[in-house]
Amino acid sequence: MPAVVRRAREQDLASIAPLAGELVRMHHAVDPDRFFLPERVEEGYAWWLGRELARDGAVVLVAVDGERVLGYAYGTREERDWNMLLAEHGAIHDVFVAADARRSGAGRKLVMAMVEALQALGAPLIVLSTMVSNEAAQRLFAACGFRATMIEMARSGIAAR
Repeated sequence: MPAVVRRAREQDLASIAPLAGELVRMHHAVDPDRFFLPERVEEGYAWWLGRELARDGAVVLVAVDGERVLGYAYGTREERDWNMLLAEHGAIHDVFVAADARRSGAGRKLVMAMVEALQALGAPLIVLSTMVSNEAAQRLFAACGFRATMIEMARSGIAAR
């Protein structure tokens, strides 16, 4: 049965939190200096996304197969950002699909549904970031119409003065 994407509900948070924890751990494993790993990350994400479910400018989506949550996406509607030189925009912060559900179309459905949801909130531009080494995600995003515009660079070991 193909995945169905819908708005997340409070009862979905228990299924989303472990996926969010995997996403955080994946980033942290690649670059622990750049991506922090908070204690009780699943609990923190359940709290954070639960709060975002009620916020007008936030969108939390799930891809489901029956009752099973296969993946989730989180995005927000943002105002002009002078620091990033971004006009009003939508930002996709998280897209994650369980390992055994990848290449099923769930990720693409989540991305496209998030784009539609953010456009419905008035976002004229949608931006996202992906790890430089996450080529699979980059291929997915490119297939959904995204193009590379920035490369973030980080430097560790800066001594405090």
